Amino acid sequence: MSSRTRLNRAYKNAKTIAFDDTSKFIFFSDCHRGDNSFADDFANNRNIYFHALNHYYQQGFQYCELGDGDELWENLHFEVVFEAHKNVYQLLRQFHLENRLHMVWGNHDMVYKQKNYVDKHLSSYFEPIEDKDKELFEGITYHEALVLKHRQNQQELFCTHGHQADWWNYVCWRFGRFLVRILWKPLQVVGIHDPTSPAKNYKELIRIEKRIKRWILENNLRITIAGHTHRPRFPEPGQIPFFNDGSCVHPRSITGIEIEEGKISLIKWQIATKPDGTLQIVRVLLEGPEKLVDYIDQ
Repeated sequence: MSSRTRLNRAYKNAKTIAFDDTSKFIFFSDCHRGDNSFADDFANNRNIYFHALNHYYQQGFQYCELGDGDELWENLHFEVVFEAHKNVYQLLRQFHLENRLHMVWGNHDMVYKQKNYVDKHLSSYFEPIEDKDKELFEGITYHEALVLKHRQNQQELFCTHGHQADWWNYVCWRFGRFLVRILWKPLQVVGIHDPTSPAKNYKELIRIEKRIKRWILENNLRITIAGHTHRPRFPEPGQIPFFNDGSCVHPRSITGIEIEEGKISLIKWQIATKPDGTLQIVRVLLEGPEKLVDYIDQ
């Protein structure tokens, strides 16, 4: 099966979300939430991420996670990840209770395409203090893709992880998971990274991006937002509309894509130092905002 076929299938089976110029979305991907060990790349940015997530919750944004939210290649079970980052999941639960949570599976959490696995592990958790199970993401469904469709002009935004354009990490994900868990996780502790990851392999990254761009050109320049490669991308109107929200495991920062007031922006959250030497978490605008309608009929 080709990357074209996999992307077509993801688009066909995508969850459709109606939106308009009053809607607000934040897109994050590649959080790779782990077990808080030395191999947990997310642990370094968890306070930045939690602060940003709380900001978007308070401001009424819908949260879209485009795959690899949980690191289930290095870790056998979701439960150890949940215990390591319990405050994050409790805040995500608030989005879920208000129907503002939209989750996509990637290659590192591809087990979430199995509804039985999601129902068993994510619906509830055991609270030892109260000695009982409590609800977490009751009734949640993970999707391979989302399609945001504008209520007035019918413009569509296709949102997926992007590993559909990566044969190894889509078709051979079980073998990749085995290698990461047995080989690369121990080596990562001493600074040796998995060379099969497009985030660490520039040539493979370029190949994946070319395949996605080719698909966009074959599909009437449909706006596409992806992750997977960890490289933020923000095209200007008139260019191929391929956006990438980056990741939440950059050194000392996280990146994402916002949609607000009918405009799209690439943003970064990072720790900054005040003149008096105290630290604060700040939002930095990297690109945009650009009107979504400017990407129609290019």
